[in-house]
Amino acid sequence: MQVCNCAWNGQEEDGHRVIRVASMASCSKKGGAYCCEADKLSSSTSSNSGGSSEQGNSAHKPSLTREAASASAGQQVDWDITEEQQDPSIAKIPSRPSFISPAPLPTTPAQPLIKGPGTLLRAHSSHPLDPLSPAEIAVAIATVRAAGTTPEVRDGTRFIEIVLNEPEKHVVALADAYFFPPFQPSVFPRTKGGPVTLRQLPPRQARLIVYNKKTNETSLWLVELTEVHAVARGGHHRGRVLSSQLIPDVQPPMDAVEYAECEATVKAYGPFREAMKKRGIDDMQLVMVDPWCVGYYSEAESPKRRLAKPLIFCRTESECPMENGYARPVEGIHVLVDMQHMKVIEFEDRKLIPLPPPDPLRNYTAADSRGGVDRTDVKPLQIIQPEGPSFRVRGYAVEWQKWNFRIGFTPREGLVIHCVAYDDGSRGRRSVAHRLSFVEMVVPYGDPQEPHYRKNAFDAGEDGLGKNAHSLKRGCDCLGYIKYFDAHFTNFTGGVETIENCVCLHEEDFGILWKHQDWRSGLAEVRRSRRLTASFFCTVANYEYGFFWHFYQDGKIEAEVKMTGILSLGALSPGESRKYGTVIAPGLYAPVHQHFFVARLNMAVDSKPGEACNQVVEVDVKIEDPGPENIHNNAFYAEATILQSELKAMRDCNPLSARHWIVRNTRTVNRTGQLTGYKLMPGPNCLPLAGQEAKFLRRAAFLKHNLWVTQYDKDEIFPAGEFPNQNPRIGEGLPTWVQQDRKLEEADIVLWYIFGVTHVPRLEDWPVMPVERTGFTLTPHGFFNCSPAVDVPPSYPAQGGNKNGSNGSHMLSKL
Repeated sequence: MQVCNCAWNGQEEDGHRVIRVASMASCSKKGGAYCCEADKLSSSTSSNSGGSSEQGNSAHKPSLTREAASASAGQQVDWDITEEQQDPSIAKIPSRPSFISPAPLPTTPAQPLIKGPGTLLRAHSSHPLDPLSPAEIAVAIATVRAAGTTPEVRDGTRFIEIVLNEPEKHVVALADAYFFPPFQPSVFPRTKGGPVTLRQLPPRQARLIVYNKKTNETSLWLVELTEVHAVARGGHHRGRVLSSQLIPDVQPPMDAVEYAECEATVKAYGPFREAMKKRGIDDMQLVMVDPWCVGYYSEAESPKRRLAKPLIFCRTESECPMENGYARPVEGIHVLVDMQHMKVIEFEDRKLIPLPPPDPLRNYTAADSRGGVDRTDVKPLQIIQPEGPSFRVRGYAVEWQKWNFRIGFTPREGLVIHCVAYDDGSRGRRSVAHRLSFVEMVVPYGDPQEPHYRKNAFDAGEDGLGKNAHSLKRGCDCLGYIKYFDAHFTNFTGGVETIENCVCLHEEDFGILWKHQDWRSGLAEVRRSRRLTASFFCTVANYEYGFFWHFYQDGKIEAEVKMTGILSLGALSPGESRKYGTVIAPGLYAPVHQHFFVARLNMAVDSKPGEACNQVVEVDVKIEDPGPENIHNNAFYAEATILQSELKAMRDCNPLSARHWIVRNTRTVNRTGQLTGYKLMPGPNCLPLAGQEAKFLRRAAFLKHNLWVTQYDKDEIFPAGEFPNQNPRIGEGLPTWVQQDRKLEEADIVLWYIFGVTHVPRLEDWPVMPVERTGFTLTPHGFFNCSPAVDVPPSYPAQGGNKNGSNGSHMLSKL
């Protein structure tokens, strides 16, 4: 999809010039042609900028000048709006010198750091943390294919996942200091012994998970990407295999192609068709087959075979284009599919349970298609920012209200937030976290009967949150001025696929930030809050999950998960009832279940790359014992305990003591002499309600505690290990890593926060569940010397215009 740029007001910036853009009155794009020079430019740089930008209530985007169209590829987008853009004419800005001087390629491989006089820099089009571009993905795939030892091996190769092999932290610091704006040498620790000559960053690397369908083998590949830019210059891509490793006794995540093939295989299987005829279904087009990973319950599910156990549903003869087929679960049929050879290897029609009758309330589409009536009193609500947004974007780098960070994306985690820092005036750029992401999800069900006891999905490790992400819709998923980022993946057969508008970045009004009125004078000061939100949504079978990172003007970061979608239901025989769920409609019930999310937070509070100077303290509010120091029996206080090592840092939430955790820098203090820190403040939470011997806890032992703390290790990313699908090993991943009991009193810290929701379904959750929210916050605790939000400017009355973004067009009324 080519996004038109005809109504975007902003700036384009690269290392050589600033280009202003102005609005056009109309768009002339026809028949897929570019409507303006901006489209040509955005097409040539889409892999570098990562997506498109839209005004949520706007129909067009502005053109660029011809100077913009002729600018070199690799430009970086700056969403800063200047007053001169109000001029109907397009202002031309003279070019300015580049911050990066070209350097000749060395005859021998250059080292990133070489002592000696002077500085020699080479321009780089991709930051070390930028997600892989489509060109880089294609290079990595071609390199692995070419390395196949035999035609049979090459023919059986399937690509499960390809991601950026993220570099060491000092490489990121080097890039931020000298190679990418805003050029911050202070973030890179200088070496002793003289000045530093900078030649180039090391080549980027891709990490691939490859499955061989013919041999049922899984391997990990590391590919160095060289001259990936060459195709744009009429040359050829090159890649080099750095390593390949066969991983025994594992199964990689399932792929959507496999799911589609599995559904077709089951629907074509003769005994299955006969079983459906017994239930009154002859038309296989009505049948829905949802393949689920089998988990691990015994040697029968060992990773020697690649297995799926589908759940079956059936639509009715409805004319609704999006009929809710989950309203008619088919129970009593046991199917096991060999996903390697794509054939049914076990089948049994165990019990004839009648299909639930069609529920008249099952559909959720608009009134004209679901047979209902929609509300008529909902008036339009528009989000207008006449001066544009307050954030700036350069490639994947974001700046907003003193915050700066980088956007990343992986097939497994989805949205990743890198290099979170805060610009604190005279104290400069202060680091908060190196990497924030959601690394796993587990959804265990509480019904002990078949098939529900097997419903224990590891949605990240078995399927992939990023691979199941949506292309977001303007005006529905996000409002206002929007910066979109695309996501690029490999498909099962090695093609490159793009999810357009996958990540949404926009500002939101968030009510009152702070307020006080002097009761003596009647004078008041009040500030409105706004937040910057980066988010994406994904669908895993019946459920939808939205993952949000909110940044606030008071220095707070909020992680939020929004759950919606359709309940996973079971069928009831006439007169049957089950205590392990809620009856939703005649013949339908929704089992109780839990949703668990794992956030991995590599904190870096006031730390430079390479520094290991953070620690974690647990804070509990204690009641003072009666005595001379508490004669009125009203005293309580906060008690802090340092978590000294990993085995001592397996902790649980305790709302009775207002328990929270603070990550402190052991070498930096605030104006009162306290260590600077950031507080992890839990939201509502729970622990697994399954018994300690539950089979799914073999793979999900990390759910037994709400907080784990480890020393940073680049290879410790996923709490259930790299391959949770059909994993027979007990406690692999996080529970095994902490057995090293590494010291935490002064270290590079990783917090693993596990939070969950216990879902006892309601009738109001049907036919589609209203959003339920959960999450946590990271709040400054002694990080600043006073409130960082005190400098937010006041709002202004609507009649006089609003310097915070309102155009004054809304009405004031007194009821």
